[in-house]
Amino acid sequence: MAPEGGTRPAAPAGRERAGMFGVRGTGDTSGFGGLRLPAYAPAPAERPFGGWFDELADDFADALDQRGIPRSAVQQVTVDRGEITFYVQRERVLELARTLRDDAALRFELCSSVSGVDYGEDVAQRLHVVYHLLSMTYRRRIRLEVALDVDDPHVPSVVEVYPTADWHERETWDMFGVIFDGHPALTRILMPDDWDGHPQRKDYPLGGIPVEYKGAEIPPPDRRRAYS
Repeated sequence: MAPEGGTRPAAPAGRERAGMFGVRGTGDTSGFGGLRLPAYAPAPAERPFGGWFDELADDFADALDQRGIPRSAVQQVTVDRGEITFYVQRERVLELARTLRDDAALRFELCSSVSGVDYGEDVAQRLHVVYHLLSMTYRRRIRLEVALDVDDPHVPSVVEVYPTADWHERETWDMFGVIFDGHPALTRILMPDDWDGHPQRKDYPLGGIPVEYKGAEIPPPDRRRAYS
């Protein structure tokens, strides 16, 4: 990880969005059909990052050197809206998590959340996994982020480092189809075990799916009532 930050090969492309959920060519049931969001993707940060971010980046780089982990394991550093994110290689995420937890200058003892993102079919490496880490010793919060190909959505589980990630990884698997290799029991947590697909992927159908136990069906978007 260069102190100046760096770039990663497949950053998610920002793109303009319309409507509450980006739905096009169907009835709008949200009432937010006129919403327009400009294209935005935060650029790699340059030193100085500001505040305690520079000290953290230096301590992180030193910890990687001490453990023989190449600095290239951190592909990009982004500072946006007062928060710092390290985009990392998926093969190294377990080593990096252990380093962030155990190094005396870092001490990120708690993984408060693991969540998924799907940037859509027109984005390379559209699936991302985001780890929110908290240092209770130094009162700091950071994020790790991993980009995955939808055809190879594998990433090592961090449960052996952060036991709190257990159910979070299960939910990310359930909703986004990310496979956490080494997870002790990677099963669905919200949907029935025999459910087909992952409901928060952008290519998942928006309607026409039977509602279990209710004997009803959610109509497809083009058959729903539209609001102006």
